Amino acid sequence: MKQHCVLKHGIFKEFLAEFLGTFVLVLFGCGSVAQTVLSRNTLGESLTIHIGFTTGLMMGVYVSGGVSGGHLNPAVSLAMVILGKLKIWKFPIYVIAQFLGAFAGAAGVFGLYYDAFMDFTSGILSVTGINATGHIFASYPGRHLTVLGGFVDQVIGTGMLVLCILAITDGKNIGTPKGMEPLAIGLIILGISVSMGMNCGYPLNPARDLGPRLFTAVAGWGMEVFSTADYWWWIPVAGPLIGGITGAVVYFLLIELHHSDHSEKTLQEPEEEEEEEEEEDSSLKDKYEMITMS
Repeated sequence: MKQHCVLKHGIFKEFLAEFLGTFVLVLFGCGSVAQTVLSRNTLGESLTIHIGFTTGLMMGVYVSGGVSGGHLNPAVSLAMVILGKLKIWKFPIYVIAQFLGAFAGAAGVFGLYYDAFMDFTSGILSVTGINATGHIFASYPGRHLTVLGGFVDQVIGTGMLVLCILAITDGKNIGTPKGMEPLAIGLIILGISVSMGMNCGYPLNPARDLGPRLFTAVAGWGMEVFSTADYWWWIPVAGPLIGGITGAVVYFLLIELHHSDHSEKTLQEPEEEEEEEEEEDSSLKDKYEMITMS
C-alpha cells in the first residue's frame, strides 16, 4: 500500500513537471510571436521569435528536467519509450501533461496580450487575412508547401531534434557538463529555427502545436484553425511522432549500439597491460636467477 502511494506520488510529480515545463516553453515561444505580430514587427522579428522558443525550451527543461527528464514533447517521450528509457505506461500521462501545459501556455499569452489582440484585430479573431492572428499560436504552411513536403519537413526536423538530444544526454558520448544540458538542447532549436523554419515554422512538437490550436478553436478563432490549408493541423502532430522514432532509431543503430564495443575494448586494455606486466616480472625473475647462479 505504501509503495503504491509512493508510485502515485512520483508520477504525479512528473506530471506536474511536464505540465509546467511545457507551459514555460509555450509562454516564452508563442509570447515572442505575439509581441512581434501585434506590434507589427516594431518590437520583434524572426530572430526574436527564434530566441523566444530557444529560451522557452531551455527554461522549460531547467524547470522540469530534474523531476521528469524535461521531455516537453510527445515525440521526445515516444523516442524514450522506443529506446526503453521511459516506461510505456508513463507515456500517455506525459503526453496529457504536455498538451495541458501547452494549452495553458497559450491561454497565458492570450490573457497577457488580450488588449493588444482586441486592438490589432478590432475584435475579429481570424486565421487568414491582413489581421490574421491564428499563426501566433500554431503553425500553418507556406503557400509553396505541399502536404507531402510538410510531412517530410516535420519528420526531418524532429528527427534531428531527437537525435541531437540523445547525443547530448548520452553519458557514453562527449555529452555536456552537468547542468548545461538545457542550454545545449536550446541551441538545437536555435539551429533548426534558422535552417529549417521556412516551410511551416518548425513546430516539431505535437503538444506545442495542437494544444494552442485547440485553445484558439475555443477562444474565438473557431474551427477554421483545423480546416485551413486543407486540414493542415494533423501534419505537425503525426510528422513529429514519426520523426522522433526515426531520430531515435538512427542514433541507436549508428552510435549507441556501438558503445559496447568501446566498453569491451576498455576492459581488454587493462587485461593486456596486466599480461605485459606479468611477462616483464617473469623476465626480471629469470635474469635474477641467472645472475644468482653465476
